[in-house]
Amino acid sequence: MHLVDLWLTRSLSMCLLLQSFVLMILCFHSASMCPKGCLCSHSGGLNVSCSNANLKEIPRDLPAETVLLYLDSNQITSIPNEIFKDLHQLRVLNLSKNGIEFIDEHAFKGVAETLQTLDLSDNRIQSVHKNAFNNLKARARIANNPWHCDCTLQQVLRSMASNHETANNVICKTSVLDEHAGRPFLNAANDADLCNLPKKTTDYAMLVTMFGWFTMVISYVVYYVRQNQEDARRHLEYLKSLPSRQKKPDEADDISTVV
Repeated sequence: MHLVDLWLTRSLSMCLLLQSFVLMILCFHSASMCPKGCLCSHSGGLNVSCSNANLKEIPRDLPAETVLLYLDSNQITSIPNEIFKDLHQLRVLNLSKNGIEFIDEHAFKGVAETLQTLDLSDNRIQSVHKNAFNNLKARARIANNPWHCDCTLQQVLRSMASNHETANNVICKTSVLDEHAGRPFLNAANDADLCNLPKKTTDYAMLVTMFGWFTMVISYVVYYVRQNQEDARRHLEYLKSLPSRQKKPDEADDISTVV
């Protein structure tokens, strides 16, 4: 019995030591995978916090198991194509309070359908590619950006989930219609379909051009008729002014003698 107890005691100690060693390896692995300047923690998944880290671009060594990613309050200016494509578990992405001006067409490829929250508020975004938010299921926050309201933005918002709420928080810094500047995009879109403006402008230009040509043709015809009438009148007056031919007396006498 003594040997059995000793063996069990040693086995239990070895198990505890082995468990501690495995946990240490896992913790070391997680710490080594965490991007420079960021803090990583496990709470319902891997949370990566890179807030206020003076980042000028999105880290390219983000752990594939990242669930929550905070990149707010940095100096990021763009979101490149497929930068998040390997983060298949990503649920929350916070990019607020940066200097983002440009978002590539395929910036959210790979995470568009898994994201639940996307925060792009308080940046410098004026416009995006019409396909930038394709298939995006997340509730997006894009307020406090200097948006240029045009057909592209209208198409983008229509393609996004919860677009009514999103559009209501978008204020037009500038617009294709000057009267919409400073107003919520939702009101501007209700006033006019911004995607039909170029067509209407083209139709109006064609109508004005056709009217101009028609006016020119009518004017020429009227001028031509009046000019011909004036020439005809002058010719008639000239003919009237010619002396009529009368018979001479000697011609009359010759005719009488012959008879």
